[in-house]
Amino acid sequence: MKRWIVAALLLATACSKGPDHVDEDRREEAGLGVDVTAAPGVAFRYDYSFRLPAGHIAGAQEAHAQACERLGVTRCRITGMTYNVGDDRDVDGSLSFALEPSIARAFGREGIAVIEKSDGMLSSAEISGTDTTPASAAAAAGQQAAKADGSAAQGDLAAAGSASERAELLRQRAEAKARERAAAASIAEQRTLLASTPMMFRYVSGTALRSFGEAPLARAADNALASTRWVLTAILWVIATLGPPLVVLTLLWLAWRRVGQSWWRRLTDASSPPPPSA
Repeated sequence: MKRWIVAALLLATACSKGPDHVDEDRREEAGLGVDVTAAPGVAFRYDYSFRLPAGHIAGAQEAHAQACERLGVTRCRITGMTYNVGDDRDVDGSLSFALEPSIARAFGREGIAVIEKSDGMLSSAEISGTDTTPASAAAAAGQQAAKADGSAAQGDLAAAGSASERAELLRQRAEAKARERAAAASIAEQRTLLASTPMMFRYVSGTALRSFGEAPLARAADNALASTRWVLTAILWVIATLGPPLVVLTLLWLAWRRVGQSWWRRLTDASSPPPPSA
């Protein structure tokens, strides 16, 4: 009997905790627990999209900018910013950063926490990577080959006999130097990609969903709000378009009722012939 009671209690506890576990799993699926393992030679790029109330976007954007500024320009730099308010009062914006690679993942997690405190949610996350190892290896090999060709041309130049042979060796040496410089530039470009991690935050106004069960209700509420806005916009447009002519016509009608009719009667009475005398 005791075993049955213990089993029932455990089952009840599991049921009471079930939704929390489900929400945690869904948050991880939504990207809140993104955990990318750093790979040597891979240049990552982070893109996050957030949805939150329109009135909270400016505050969240400012909080993200301040978080970057606190890190200092050597670890985080703001590279771009947008903020737009639409005709229907919807708001969208963006904020882009150049981050030290070692702190990019943590900065993204802290950015998501700021959005959650602002009654928002992470709507999408994309982390892409470019493997710079093949390009760097090819550039290094090309640089070594160019150095070898340049050294060989320089050695042959000392033993060159004719002017034409000397001119050809000078051309080969110059070509080798050009290939060496191009390879060095390619290596520097790959190092630049690895030295800084770009990150983009995009903000869109909307209702944050705390669980997947809220999605149908939230969509229905958004549709109802959008329909209400459309109806009000249509009514205001009709009033703005037809209001002035209707006001003018109403004033003319009132003037006719108060003054025009009596004036017209006096005018017609004055112009009509007098009745014949008996």
